[in-house]
Amino acid sequence: MSDESDTFDRPVDRESPVGEPVVRADPTVTGERAEEAVGFDPDDPESVQLAADVVRSFAENTVGSEDHVYMLRGAAACAALVRGVGSYKAAAERAGGDVSVAFIRKWARVHDLPQAIRRHVARGTVAPTAAKHIARVSGDDRYALAWATLEHDLTVREIRSLASEVGNGASVEAALADRGLTLGHMSLTLPPAQYIELRRRASIENRDPDDLVAEALEAYLGL
Repeated sequence: MSDESDTFDRPVDRESPVGEPVVRADPTVTGERAEEAVGFDPDDPESVQLAADVVRSFAENTVGSEDHVYMLRGAAACAALVRGVGSYKAAAERAGGDVSVAFIRKWARVHDLPQAIRRHVARGTVAPTAAKHIARVSGDDRYALAWATLEHDLTVREIRSLASEVGNGASVEAALADRGLTLGHMSLTLPPAQYIELRRRASIENRDPDDLVAEALEAYLGL
């Protein structure tokens, strides 16, 4: 990521309380299933036990792995269980069965992703297994990998490889460029009047339309 991006003030980790079903309980994201959302309170012994039961069930995959909302629920249970018992090791022991420390750590990190990314997981546009690898990186790299996933239709294997390269010191931009992909590339459809005027002004000012759009967005978003 560029130095400029580091000056932008946006959350790169979860801001809402651990275990709270902020995304899962939003009907605009999960529809009627929002009513089924279950929260986990790491300070409530009964809720911690529920989280332990859910983690074990989640690890044993008793419900299909294609269920994105279920996967987020499992991630929430992992995070709340860790917070409730104090460590990954204690959480694995509390859940029992074949639940491992690595399993709980990976999914707890997904729960800690910023809300903007978790919403795409709930919608099914970012696979939960891809989110596990996105959660391995930090800062704006999380957004960069998530948005690159949307724009370039990256596979889970590709995201895993990219996350490893970033973890070893590469920038997301460079790692994508090595694959012939551009960070920040997206298609944009405008109303005809705006499109015509954008093209007209870009031509008059001898500038690229991308520059004008970026300039307008910078002012609008206060970046």
